[in-house]
Amino acid sequence: MQLNSDFYQQDVISVAKMLLGAILVRQFDDGTQLRLTISEVEAYKGEDDLGCHASKGRTPRTEIMYCQGGKVYVYLIYGMYWLLNVVTGHKDHPEAVLIRGSKEIYGPGKIGKALHLDKSFYGENLCTSKRIWIEKAINKPEKIYELPRVGIDYAGPHWSKVLWRFTTEEEKIRKK
Repeated sequence: MQLNSDFYQQDVISVAKMLLGAILVRQFDDGTQLRLTISEVEAYKGEDDLGCHASKGRTPRTEIMYCQGGKVYVYLIYGMYWLLNVVTGHKDHPEAVLIRGSKEIYGPGKIGKALHLDKSFYGENLCTSKRIWIEKAINKPEKIYELPRVGIDYAGPHWSKVLWRFTTEEEKIRKK
């Protein structure tokens, strides 16, 4: 059921949509697991996408985005929240999907906190990791809603309005 490397090496938009309904699994040191059903994601596609961290080119922070898909890209915001991103696509084509929400927890910062993410997850291989991975969706969503990404007004009117946020939960749309 754990997704394999072929899954992650597809285009970021395709992977983002296919992650909806998938199960994000975090196994803690004590053997307990947290299992979250992914319900909202955002896609970021390469150096031309001004909302993508890779738009500034290769940096120590974005280096993992230039790897083959299937790696974890985490980064810290507001000095307190580690956000979880899934690297997709092929080597040297930086793309990633931000996990924004699950059926159980809403908000990328809250997800990072619940998963106990930290810098040590940067570069983790989702296909071989024993502490974090994603499993195939048991039930594929009936409807996927496409919306503008959140919090990237700095990227300009085009990139901040691209419909690359995907969700399965209609009530989340009504709240925004």
